[in-house]
Amino acid sequence: MTSNEPVETITALLDRENEKDPNIRISYNIHDSVEFLDVFIENIQGQLKTSVFRKPAAEPYILPYTSDHPRHIHSNTIQTALLRGVRLCSDIETFDQERLNIEIALLLNGYPPKFISHHFKQFFKNYNASSIYQDLHAEMYQQLHLQLLNESITTDQVPQQLEQQQLGQEINNGCIKTKPKKQIELIIHYRYESGPLKKFSREFRKLWEKHFCYENSSLNNIRLILSTRSNKTLETLLVNKKPRRTLLRNIDPNISTTTMET
Repeated sequence: MTSNEPVETITALLDRENEKDPNIRISYNIHDSVEFLDVFIENIQGQLKTSVFRKPAAEPYILPYTSDHPRHIHSNTIQTALLRGVRLCSDIETFDQERLNIEIALLLNGYPPKFISHHFKQFFKNYNASSIYQDLHAEMYQQLHLQLLNESITTDQVPQQLEQQQLGQEINNGCIKTKPKKQIELIIHYRYESGPLKKFSREFRKLWEKHFCYENSSLNNIRLILSTRSNKTLETLLVNKKPRRTLLRNIDPNISTTTMET
């Protein structure tokens, strides 16, 4: 919490609350800065400043991908990192430093510079805030910062409210509509690679629509789903995992093991 009261007043208040219940103990630390989860908050001459917090012991340039993934997965990594940066950084200078950290992390993990630049520009273009990326426009950044903070709060609340309102209307009307019958789904898995198979999904859909989705075709009601599988890492190929617990428990004690000596 934040307060303008003297330290002695806050300490006395916390100590008094700490004596109310012997089963509940309050531990507190009063300082001009604090970190909570991935947020760092500091008080600079009466102004609160927030930024992204990283644990000093954690490696700062590690991404959660160690094998080939589809392009939309890699683009989501960039979008999510920038979204977190805008929400947590309270001013444009702090965000610009966070943007550099994100860019360095991506470059160290083999992301092409053109790919990074494209998705950086696309992120700000989606919010009509290209001037932030080009000119570090402080006023525009503050508007985007508040907008994304409000979105993070309302995103979880609005769908639940709409669902409750819709359910209430259906109950009042005395009828609840049944969900339509799902279409037949055809799921095709393929091994993704960053080479020739990068455009496999797009080309396959073109062929599917050309040869199977003609007028009066019996396959028009089939929903095509192309799912990718990542290439195995060296860890999965070389490291033998421990057998399942059921296999270890069901070992017959009457079976004896023998050793061979050469």
